[in-house]
Parts: sequence; C-alpha cells; structure tokens
Amino acid sequence: MRSLRTIIAVGFIAWTSSLSSFELGGFDPLKITEILAKGVKSFSDVPEEKEIQIGKDLSAGLLGSTPLVDDPAVQNYVNQIGRWLALQTERPNLPWTFAVIDTDTVNAFAAPGGYVFVTRGLFLMLRNEAELAGVIGHEISHVLRRHHLVAIEKQLRASLVTDVTGMLMDYDSETVDVLVGAGMELYGKGLDREDEFEADGMGVVVAARSGYDAYGLPAMLMTLYNSSENDQNLTFLFSTHPPTVDRLENLDREMQGRMDQYSGAAGQTKRFQEMRKRLRGGS
Repeated sequence: MRSLRTIIAVGFIAWTSSLSSFELGGFDPLKITEILAKGVKSFSDVPEEKEIQIGKDLSAGLLGSTPLVDDPAVQNYVNQIGRWLALQTERPNLPWTFAVIDTDTVNAFAAPGGYVFVTRGLFLMLRNEAELAGVIGHEISHVLRRHHLVAIEKQLRASLVTDVTGMLMDYDSETVDVLVGAGMELYGKGLDREDEFEADGMGVVVAARSGYDAYGLPAMLMTLYNSSENDQNLTFLFSTHPPTVDRLENLDREMQGRMDQYSGAAGQTKRFQEMRKRLRGGS
C-alpha cells in the first residue's frame, strides 16, 4: 500500500521514458475502468448542446482580455494530450478544446462542454508530461461530472431565480449575461471541496487509462505543497481549492496501492521539456 510518504517520493522520480506518438501502451484501459471511476451522473436536464454553448460563453467571459500563448506548436501539443485523455472517458464526443493561457498565474480550469485551460505559469511549474496529464485529467473530470454547471444552477437558485432549468434550456441572449456573471462569481470562489476531491480521483484514473503514470497528479500536488504560500502567482489557486495536504491525503486514501501497477509509466519528459523551453522563450 502506498502511503503519503511514498507518494511524495514517487513525485520526485525522474521519468526518462520517451516514446513516439501517443500510444503510451502497456495498459489495458478495460482493466482499470472501474478503479476509482464512478461513472457519469446526469445532474442536470440541460441538453448537451446547451451545455456546450454555456461553456463557450463562460470561457469567453473568463478569458476576457487574457491572451492565449502565441505558439501553435505548444497549443497543438496540449490539444493532442487533452484529446487523447478525453478519448479514454465516457464523453469522448464532446468538442474538446484545450489551450495554454499566457499568464504567470499558476492555475488550470475547465468550463462546461469540454473547454480546458492551463496557464503558462502552471505549465512551467510541471516537470513532465505525466504531471501535465494528471492536471488535464483533473479538469476533464470536472466536465465529465458537470461540476460547474451544477454549481451555477445551485447558485442561481440561491439567488431566488425560480426557473433555472427552464432558463438554461431556453438559453436565449437575455440569459447569457446572467449565466456568465454567475459563472465568474463561481470561478472566483471555487467549487466545493468534494468536487475537487472527486476530480482528483477521477483525474488519476483518466491519466492511467491513457497510459500515463498514475502518480503524476500527486507529484504535481507535492510541488504545490512545497511552494511558498506567499507566492503571488499561487494565491488564487490556493484560495479556490482545498488545502493541498488535504488533497494529497484524500488521494492517498482513495488510491491505497490500487494504482501501483500504473506507476512508472511514460512521463514523456523529452517532448514536454521541448514545449517548456518554447514557453520560456527559448524556441
């Protein structure tokens, strides 16, 4: 059984595997489908096409004037990883979109319908592709479970909006501002800790299903744990997520050695470092 100390140790292993393409084989996805995975619950009656449109509008509001990294190679790389991961999930046919945002702030976030964003600051904090896959898997899991959409519905009901489902179903131009405003408020305070814990557990599975080291996400969390709380680039992430030690301890309980056979897999360090160099301006 892997203890938290073991997870910490694994987090600092240097992955040296370098494979071509995204066939990170060696694992049978069917054998680990049930590990930690709980399936997709349809918490909302909103049709998928409405969910996608809501996510598109929320993404536009969240990004605002913040530009994407102006490097097609980096964006293509993140999209390849993200779409490969998404193919291993219960919702492979969403129009998944992945991008790197040009900001030093360390963060990653998702919007309904398959929109996932990683900041340049977070990318540069990571050490290999397995950690990146763990982060993206976490965000994909928020989409799979419709965490943001459900939270927005709850928030609107708390604001005495009576027919939330009807409003989301109709989703005409008059509702866009209301939803984007509610979404911005939600992203400012963060999801419930249970949603974050669930996305951590599912993110580990998504990464392992895809052939990555299952301990990539815990390794990234250990980097966060060892980071200074006074780092301004980490302030927002810390304020919108549960304490990092709680996330690590929850993953330790959830994994409990069940993912040991999926540790030590491809880290894809070489191509990751090439992209990292480009982000640092060394291309």
